Order: sequence, then C-alpha cells, then structure tokens
Amino acid sequence: MKKTSRLLLAALALTTSMAHADTYKVDTEGAHAFIQFKIKHLGYSWLYGRFDKFDGTLELDEKHPEKAQIQVNIDTTSINSNHAERDKHLKGKDFLNVSKFPTATFKSTKVVTTGDKSGMLTGDLTLHGVTKSITFPISYIGGGDDPWGGYRHGFTGTTTLTLKDYGMDYNLGPASTQVELMLDIEAIKQ
Repeated sequence: MKKTSRLLLAALALTTSMAHADTYKVDTEGAHAFIQFKIKHLGYSWLYGRFDKFDGTLELDEKHPEKAQIQVNIDTTSINSNHAERDKHLKGKDFLNVSKFPTATFKSTKVVTTGDKSGMLTGDLTLHGVTKSITFPISYIGGGDDPWGGYRHGFTGTTTLTLKDYGMDYNLGPASTQVELMLDIEAIKQ
C-alpha cells in the first residue's frame, strides 16, 4: 500500500509541476528561427550554411526555466550552403546521406540555469543515424507580447560537433574536422 501511495504522489507531483508549463512552437513560418553552421574551408576561411526546413516545440514554465523541454526536428535535405554542387556533396554519402537519414533531431534532457539569462542545455542529438548526448551554453534573449497578439520567447546557443563522432569521416583536412552549429530560436506560445 505504501509503495502504491508513493507512486501516486510522485505521479501527482510530476503532473502538477508540468501543469504550469506552456507549449511554444518554434517560429519557422515567420522566419524568426535559424539553424546555421560554419566550418573551416582548408583552414583558410569559414564556409557558412543553414538548414532551411525544421520545426520544434518548447515546454516552458517561466517560474521554473530549469524544467524546460525542447525538441527540434531538422530536415537534412534542406541544407543550404549557397552553392548547389557543394550542397549535393553534403547531402551525399560522404556527409549527411540524406537518402538514408533525412531527419536530424534534438531532444533536451536537462536544463541548468547559470545566471539570469544564461544556462546549459543538455540533450540527445541524432545526426547521420548516430545519437549522442551534447551539452552547450544557451542565452535567453527576451520574451513577452508581440504586436500580433501573441506571446513569445527567444534563445540562442552554439555548440561544436566533431564530424567523425557522427560517422562523417570524409577528409576535409585537419582544420575542418569540426563544425560549429548555431541555433537562434524564437518560439510562440500556443
């Protein structure tokens, strides 16, 4: 009986804590969210690109941001480096292999606040069929009412991924083994 009561209380506590969380949708329709990347080209310059198609949700209790949950789904076929031939190569087997892995996902597992507008976000990133836990710093940009009657919040974060960790070992030279991923997310309360 005591075990059942403890389980019931734990379930009730979890339900109560999530009851104050609001659901937000990442604003891709209004182009107020971006997933971009940069990688060194031969060690001589930076090559920039982005993913044009993605979506996501955010569960956020403003009083308890450490309980936030975010999920982002990226259409890897939408990679855009502003060069058609390079994009074709990036979509192929040497890199993203989009015919086999058309989607990359990120699902948060933990948020730690480190300041008024800063924190560390941990989650599972699945890319090229490989799932790894990553942690990276995030910053809260701001939030509140918008001019169209909605309510939104904005965040930014950057992380560095080692390509071979995700099964991409095409030789681009020693200066190009890592890619920097930049996320700028604005989300609208649903």
